[in-house]
Amino acid sequence: MQITGKKITASSLMSLEAYSKYRKENKAAIMAHRKLRSVRLGEYINLQFESETSIRYQIQEMLRIEKVFEEDGIEQEIEAYAPLMPDGSNWKGTLMLEYPDVNERKRELARLIGVEDHMFVEVEGHARVYAIADEDMDRENDEKTSAVHFVRFELSPSMCAAVKAGASVKLGCDHTHYPAHVTIPAETLASLVSDLR
Repeated sequence: MQITGKKITASSLMSLEAYSKYRKENKAAIMAHRKLRSVRLGEYINLQFESETSIRYQIQEMLRIEKVFEEDGIEQEIEAYAPLMPDGSNWKGTLMLEYPDVNERKRELARLIGVEDHMFVEVEGHARVYAIADEDMDRENDEKTSAVHFVRFELSPSMCAAVKAGASVKLGCDHTHYPAHVTIPAETLASLVSDLR
C-alpha cells in the first residue's frame, strides 16, 4: 500500500483480487505500522494515530469484508474513512476506551462522559492542544460516552516546526475521572512527524 501523500480515490485503491494478494504478503508490516502509531494512556485508553497507510488499509479491509466492488460502494467507504487521514497540520486518531469487563465498561463509560474533549497533546515549550472530537457525529448521550471516538489535534505552524526539530510531545487527558499523561515514545513520534507539512 503505497503512501502517496495524496487523497485516497477509487482509482488509487486496489481491486479485491490485487488486495487479497497484497494483504497476504504485507499484513504483518501494516500491523507493525499500526502498533507503532498506537499510544496507551493509562490502563484503559488507547489512541491509534491514523495515517494514509492505516486509513487506506481500513478502506481496503472494509471493501474486502463486504465484498464491495461497485463504484458507489467504494465511494461510500472512502467518504466514511478519508476524513480520518491527517492533512499536514494535524494528527488524527481513533480513541478507544478499552474495558474488557462488560460491567466495568458500562460503569466507566457513564463516569467518563466528555473524556474525548479532555484529551490533549502538548508539544514541548507550547500550550496544550485539546482534541476536536467526533466531527462527523455525536458519540455520547446524557447517560454514557462511546467506547470509540474520532479526534483531531490541530497544531500551529510553530508547533509543527518544533516537533520536526525534535521537541518531545505528551499525550494526556485531564478528565476528572481519568487524569493521565505520557510522553509519546520517540519511534512513534518519528512516524507522527511524517504527517506534518
